[in-house]
Amino acid sequence: MSLDQYVTLGRSGLRVSPFALGAMTFGEDPGGAGCSVEESEKILASYLDLGGNFVDTANFYTNGHSEKILGDFFAAQPGRRQHVVLASKFFGNMFPGDPNGGGAGRASIIAQLEQTLRRLQTDYLDLYWLHNWDRATPIEETMRTLDDLVRAGKIRYVGFSNTPAWVTAQAQTTAQLRGWTPLIALQVEYSLLARTVEGELAPFARDQGIALTPWSPLKNGFLSGKYRRGAGTPESARTAYVGGPSEAEFDVIDVVAAIAGELGTTSAAVSLAWLRARPGTVVPIVGARRLEHLTGNLAALEISLSAGQLARLDEVSAPTLDYPAPMHGAQRAMLQFAGTTVDGEPSAVYPPLLQSDVRY
Repeated sequence: MSLDQYVTLGRSGLRVSPFALGAMTFGEDPGGAGCSVEESEKILASYLDLGGNFVDTANFYTNGHSEKILGDFFAAQPGRRQHVVLASKFFGNMFPGDPNGGGAGRASIIAQLEQTLRRLQTDYLDLYWLHNWDRATPIEETMRTLDDLVRAGKIRYVGFSNTPAWVTAQAQTTAQLRGWTPLIALQVEYSLLARTVEGELAPFARDQGIALTPWSPLKNGFLSGKYRRGAGTPESARTAYVGGPSEAEFDVIDVVAAIAGELGTTSAAVSLAWLRARPGTVVPIVGARRLEHLTGNLAALEISLSAGQLARLDEVSAPTLDYPAPMHGAQRAMLQFAGTTVDGEPSAVYPPLLQSDVRY
């Protein structure tokens, strides 16, 4: 597979590369662990030249510098922006002291979009994400505003990030019933070291034909191959913010490294290939502080994990999900199917049923 073998993003007419390029690291502004403008442009140019077409940022990444770097790049290459799926996010308040500077209210969304479009030097966004849940704003206000912006031609599609499943479901149902623009993708934390999304959001997304675009697919670099049990924490700009893996995380890292050795590839490639093999449409967002980080991550497009390797990764990384998820696995199958196999799923028999033939 390659970056120019595109997939449809959710239930939409939008075609994107199998990996999106995350621009959170574009810019060396204080408070981040980013890279220079020159290195950012090298990474972006390489991604695009390889056929990539899906670039993701947010209004407050590196204090708005990420968006400006992207805007300057595309402004210097007339005609190229229209062939790129450019996505950004709203919610982050960049104006200390102003309670209306962020969030998901009507006035705030419109103001944030105007500033984003100015920095990106474009008339529209292909995809606009809600970056976080605004508990104080009715979801109807947010969805109606986004629909108005679609109708005005300012944005083309809508997605949510970091929002509870019940809120996301309410938003989607409201949009569908009122004829507003629905969600086509969810940007979620998802990796071999962060699988709790499988409790609610991932099943909801599959049911609704919504794509998942995982952020931090290498879990802060823990799955990159740089971390080894007993070897100490490698020096990096990110380490100062996230520390190192736990012992339980090293259990997963060890299996990933073993499979990488079997395939003659990297731990990063194995971890990303596992995500690409998950059910539904999954488009990981890969970030990079150096060009070699990007090329290393794209090696995941060249490998295929066997059923046995996928099973090993699934087992060692199995998450503990919140209630009621535990009720919906083997116990549900036992109570529902009573020892039969349905759609390839085997089941046990409820033990009391085996102890007596009496039925009332």
